[in-house]
Amino acid sequence: MVAEAKKVGEARYRESYGRYFEEFKVGDVYEHRPGRTISEADNTWFTLLTMNQHPLHFDFEYAAKSEFGKPLVNSCLTLSILAGMSVSDVSQKTIANLGWDKIKLTAPVFIGDTIYAESEVLAKRESKSRPTQGIVTVKTTGRKADGTQIMSFERTMLIPKRGHGVDDKANY
Repeated sequence: MVAEAKKVGEARYRESYGRYFEEFKVGDVYEHRPGRTISEADNTWFTLLTMNQHPLHFDFEYAAKSEFGKPLVNSCLTLSILAGMSVSDVSQKTIANLGWDKIKLTAPVFIGDTIYAESEVLAKRESKSRPTQGIVTVKTTGRKADGTQIMSFERTMLIPKRGHGVDDKANY
């Protein structure tokens, strides 16, 4: 995580996370920590909250008869956790997500698996219409603790330049 202590008053500091546009460098890889062990409650609640009623995610008897032999973690939960892991490094200062692309599910995830994420900066350019902002694209890859790749996706974000983020403008 990228943390910065910003002085906001006499002997007073506020933590700030994320990167400004200038801090991204194509080819850099950010390893996101901590990892996350996915519990049965995580999977069941997320699956039912999102109204996904496929029994492969929450019916152990049904899942036992599948080729996996046990419940699969909802892939949208996996995507959400991996994206969340990346926020403090790549998108804490983001103005807007501009798009998600090339989401690949490369291995199943099961209850009890611990997953980790890393993001590689693929591209960056200054915004043509917003001179105080830039556009950054990263590829985030998720892996199990044993190194098995489980997912990858690309995300493009609108990022402020230093001095033009919310952290720079307000004393909230």
